[in-house]
Amino acid sequence: MSHAIQDRPVTASPRRDSLSHARLPRWTPAAIAVGSVAGGIGIGAAAGWHSKVQWGLLAALLFVLVTFAVTTKVEGSRQAKDRVATSLIWVSFVLAVVPLLSLAWVTISKGLDVLDGYFLTHSMNGVLDAEAGGGVYHALLGTIEQVGIATLIAAPIGLLTAVYLVEYGGGKLAQAVTFFVDVMTGIPSIVAGLFILATWNLMLGFGPSGFAGAMALAILMMPVVVRSTEEMLKLVPNELREASLALGIPKWRTILKVVLPTAIGGITTGVMLAVARITGETAPVLLLVFGTKLINPNPFEGAQSSLPLYVYEQYAVGTDAAVARAWAAALVLIAFVMILNLVARGIARWKAPKTGR
Repeated sequence: MSHAIQDRPVTASPRRDSLSHARLPRWTPAAIAVGSVAGGIGIGAAAGWHSKVQWGLLAALLFVLVTFAVTTKVEGSRQAKDRVATSLIWVSFVLAVVPLLSLAWVTISKGLDVLDGYFLTHSMNGVLDAEAGGGVYHALLGTIEQVGIATLIAAPIGLLTAVYLVEYGGGKLAQAVTFFVDVMTGIPSIVAGLFILATWNLMLGFGPSGFAGAMALAILMMPVVVRSTEEMLKLVPNELREASLALGIPKWRTILKVVLPTAIGGITTGVMLAVARITGETAPVLLLVFGTKLINPNPFEGAQSSLPLYVYEQYAVGTDAAVARAWAAALVLIAFVMILNLVARGIARWKAPKTGR
């Protein structure tokens, strides 16, 4: 029996060729994208469409459909679904980036015509809105002071509220705070301005000032800070808290030395998102600050201006010189927000806990 088994010929097992299949070259998505753009332009021009937005949407649709058809033919339906999902992500990314780049290009190209050292260091004092000349210094100073005061008010309150909700809250008070924070997130800016106008100006008798506008901006900023900080604190692993508490460190010190430094990057990002939101607000400033052509360095007394209000006022004039100043002020506003973001990210990286050995 053993000799029969040994003499039996051994046949090689068949190769599972069914596991291997054809693959598209790596350059295929790029080629399909180029062809889709050409097809979208050609079909749009032939159909008499004058809007480039229609051409772009048609090209995106062709890209998804052609990708699905080609992938199904070569690689099968399962891989085609995966490539279609990837294509939709890329199309969504392009649709989000194109308006942003278009906005940045238009603002830079139109704003650089007027933007120079004179524009940044002079106000509109003595200059008619319809005439050329003047600058944005008074509005830039007002924006810096109003946003700075609003941040000093809203950031600590929002941070402490988020710490309470995550580290201490759990009862009906925490639920009520969370509910009102969610409600405040959707409050229109004009409502915040009317609230400060009714209380600070009409009831208490104070006049227009940058501080009044800053309080309205702080109301808009606080819920964003609370929600973003709350989510960042929830991402901190509980093991870090437990390890600190196991060493006998009090809870308040654990929060101060372990939890907050771990989440400082996300907290800073949330604060900067809130700052970016309030920097472009015009309605509260129009109600409470009034606007002026003069340089007023005192935010607690007298009317001030701000960059969003300056842009609105100049664009409303309608002359070529005023519109040019409006574009230049819009470019200054974008640069101001970008600089704040870069500084905040640098501080967050500097203060973040060091990783590695």
